[in-house]
Amino acid sequence: MSLHVIVGAGAVGIATARLLAERGDQVKIVTRSGAGPEHPAIERIAADATDAKRLTTIAEGAVALYNCANPRYDRWLTDWPPLASALLAAAEHTGAVLASTATLYGYGPVAGPMTETTPLAATHPKLRLRAQLWRDALAAHEAGRIRATEVRASDFIQGTGVFGLTVAKPVLAGKRALLPVTPDQPHSFTSVHDVATTLITVAGDERGWGKAWHAPTNPPLPLRQLATRFAEITQAPTPKLTTIPYPVLWTAGVFAPVVRELRTTRYQWERPFVMDSADTQDTFGLKPQSLDDALREAAQLIQQ
Repeated sequence: MSLHVIVGAGAVGIATARLLAERGDQVKIVTRSGAGPEHPAIERIAADATDAKRLTTIAEGAVALYNCANPRYDRWLTDWPPLASALLAAAEHTGAVLASTATLYGYGPVAGPMTETTPLAATHPKLRLRAQLWRDALAAHEAGRIRATEVRASDFIQGTGVFGLTVAKPVLAGKRALLPVTPDQPHSFTSVHDVATTLITVAGDERGWGKAWHAPTNPPLPLRQLATRFAEITQAPTPKLTTIPYPVLWTAGVFAPVVRELRTTRYQWERPFVMDSADTQDTFGLKPQSLDDALREAAQLIQQ
């Protein structure tokens, strides 16, 4: 039985904690509120993860430290640096492998499918920050101070992403979905289950260290098509999707900081946004969860 420490109790943090607990490991999950799934093998701890000393104490004896935190988009520039610094310090002092959940934002706008070798060329400050977090972890790894790895994923099928918040809930209720993005470009969608499985795999395998990996992800499809399949599986009415005009969205962003952040990532929906996870699948023998199973899980989360 090994000890694993997870920072963050969002969709990925919860899925990772449950997978570890179900296989017989001991888990500590750290959040400010002490939230997290209930399980005999999971200890929920209320703590400020930006406190490096406190986090180090919690992580003593752990084989892996998982960064599954997700500060609000409009607070990335203020909240991420101290949190990332504390995670690096805790990993260095305890010897735990630092396995981080990440996005594709660091690549910025691209012309084709993204692989792990695609340059981290984002120029917007918030997107560039995500790239810098990995560069800092990798530098510490290469200096021999820590062992680090990162798992990148596209928009989640389950949880609170664009699909979960703006599509799945209204479709399941038979209501019109008002979208802040266009729904007709090919887009990669990742199952939270696959992110958690990959995090655990690369944290525990030396081949995973010192490198970023793409979570196994099914072939891309437009958001409209994903909504249609979701309705078919859940026996919901045919989806009714309406895209909010950009001028309206822009104006709303003046008053709502989170909405304003959608301007930054709008490019991901105006052209094909496709990730390639072949390297992860070939190296570790992982396969993406079936789309239908992922959509069923999304429905279950909404109905809880």
